[in-house]
Amino acid sequence: MNDPIQLLYLGPREPDLTTSAYGPFVLHPVANPVELVAALDLQGYDAIVLAQTRADGLAEWLDWPGLSRAVLDAAVLVVAPEPTSTDAVRLLKLGVQDVLPLLEAKPETLARAVRLAVERKRLERAARKAYATDLATGLPNHAQLMEHMSHLLALREREPAAMALLALRIEGLSATEGRLGIEAANVLRRKVAVRLRSGLRASDVVASVGADSFVVLLAWIDDAANADRVVAKLAQSLQRPFSVAGQDVAVAVSVGVAQYPQHGKEAEALLRRALAQAGASRSLGRAGLNPHGGGAAAANDD
Repeated sequence: MNDPIQLLYLGPREPDLTTSAYGPFVLHPVANPVELVAALDLQGYDAIVLAQTRADGLAEWLDWPGLSRAVLDAAVLVVAPEPTSTDAVRLLKLGVQDVLPLLEAKPETLARAVRLAVERKRLERAARKAYATDLATGLPNHAQLMEHMSHLLALREREPAAMALLALRIEGLSATEGRLGIEAANVLRRKVAVRLRSGLRASDVVASVGADSFVVLLAWIDDAANADRVVAKLAQSLQRPFSVAGQDVAVAVSVGVAQYPQHGKEAEALLRRALAQAGASRSLGRAGLNPHGGGAAAANDD
């Protein structure tokens, strides 16, 4: 049995998908785009159907600020009375999975289209993960980080909100590799990644962008001071030594911060600033711990 497809539906009439062989479906109807955005804040959905009965209905979705956010994680389908090929292609370029004529969007046809769109979205996500994942840590790599940031920055142009990018340069990885071997160094990298990830919100992103560098994307912050508080929290979490190959290993970290929009509005520019600042900053950590072992007891990171 397939897991139920969580379907967010905005349209004039809710389709009956309960008996479809392409299900099961759990339908979540909303009355307008504002309710749809609010629903996206509460949980994730596998698919979103945007249905219109007006002949000019596609124009609303082409200009809708929330579309870039909706297509990030869900398979989005648009239903309209007479979609032109030009408008349909424009929507596909914006990330929409399919555009259906209203007359063809009968419940069974719609159910089939939703199921196939969800499966395509899952395949796309798996393909992106395959080429855009750092194999040593399982974190997004530079390519995936840039793709995610580009989508998020496009959303920020329509729905302004502050965000921050933190670059963390880790000292001690090369020394660990030289002393304990490359696998021990990879274990240390994974343990650093776990500590960083555990200190953040689910909406934040941790990426590996180099042999000794990580980047944290704070997707939403209330003010600049929030980024500084996160920097202090993450740096403090790395002060505890790590247990690697039966030995206590310490690392030091230097951090750079780039704020959106005051430090730039392009992903690469923000990343360059954060990495440059991390490279020029004083490193924190490894105090009181012999780099060859000893000192405080190591944390038992998974």
